[in-house]
Amino acid sequence: MAHVPQIKIPATYLRGGTSKGVFFNLRDLPEAAQLPGAARDALLLRVIGSPDPYGKQIDGMGGATSSTSKTVILSRSIKPDHDVDYLFGQVAIDKAFVDWSGNCGNLSAAVGSFAISAGLVDAERIPHNGIATVRIWQANIGKSIIAHVPISNGEVQETGDFELDGVTFPAAEVQLEFLDPAADEDGAGGSMFPTGNLIDDLEVPGIGTLKVTLINAGIPTIFVEAEAIGYTGTELQEAINADPAALARFETIRAHGALRMGLIKQLDEAASRQHTPKVAFVAKPLDYVSSSGKPVAGNDIDLLVRAMSMGKLHHAMMGTAAVAIGTAAAIPGTLVNLAAGGGERSAVRFGHPSGTLRVGAEAQQVNGEWTVTKAIMSRSARVLMEGWVRVPGDTF
Repeated sequence: MAHVPQIKIPATYLRGGTSKGVFFNLRDLPEAAQLPGAARDALLLRVIGSPDPYGKQIDGMGGATSSTSKTVILSRSIKPDHDVDYLFGQVAIDKAFVDWSGNCGNLSAAVGSFAISAGLVDAERIPHNGIATVRIWQANIGKSIIAHVPISNGEVQETGDFELDGVTFPAAEVQLEFLDPAADEDGAGGSMFPTGNLIDDLEVPGIGTLKVTLINAGIPTIFVEAEAIGYTGTELQEAINADPAALARFETIRAHGALRMGLIKQLDEAASRQHTPKVAFVAKPLDYVSSSGKPVAGNDIDLLVRAMSMGKLHHAMMGTAAVAIGTAAAIPGTLVNLAAGGGERSAVRFGHPSGTLRVGAEAQQVNGEWTVTKAIMSRSARVLMEGWVRVPGDTF
């Protein structure tokens, strides 16, 4: 019996923030995968090692978590005043599904450095020493991101002393600006608050009526009070992820929230839209011990936040969810703002399972509607491996 040989495709494996993924230059993909569709999805699934009924992604580049089952496709931008187009694919672990409905804020930190190294940014825009400003068009949600990438001796500087909770080793700091981050998601009408309210009553069968803040900023997010669902906000991953009943409850909340936000038309559509919306629960500050054993003092943070990603509690915080947190915190009256003490604020430091993170946002009310001009946070990024990935030639 004849067997199809493997093909190899240029790729780079990068860490961005508290995530990592396989990055591709669009022009390096096989011709059939250079356009959206079944061939592209099949290729990325095989690269990552999905679907895997064992949930391990042993036969691929994925790490069997939502933070490590990610792919990125970059190309020179076709948008005016942008350098690079950034397309993000969240690969399901146990299903044959790639979710293109949202952005990855963490991997956004690696987009600028990859774009520079891959020659996707004009050379005259890159200083020999200093900070390169890379203008990114986030193609999934149609938004602009500005990455400030450190450059040393004409090359991207990856090493440094910037520490990010959730990442073991220090690296160079990359500051990100998410411009006008209120997401124009389908069905949301482009409004930051799709229901028009800062707080809604969400009826969830089997759980009750929950106070929620439904927001489109960074990524569509459903915020709920920790106490209302039986938590303190200090929980680590195992407390949630080892409890199948809890995971089912969060998925029910997510599905009903998605319906209320207008992101889906029927509840069963939530199963094919795993990446968005996110569910996060918030609480007032408390002392706790992070997953690394490091104490976090309640006096050092403004609030506690825990967030679900792809059906599991995230080990730290998704970058896009951090944008949603910063934005909601800047708007008086949201559940996030109230958990942080209320009032007007331009930045918050919140506690997550791995430690703390500071995020800022500039919000203002215009004609009775809240808008946010940008959200700002710092991450880091590093190339882990570069070369080729290989997949069987009959993959797509």
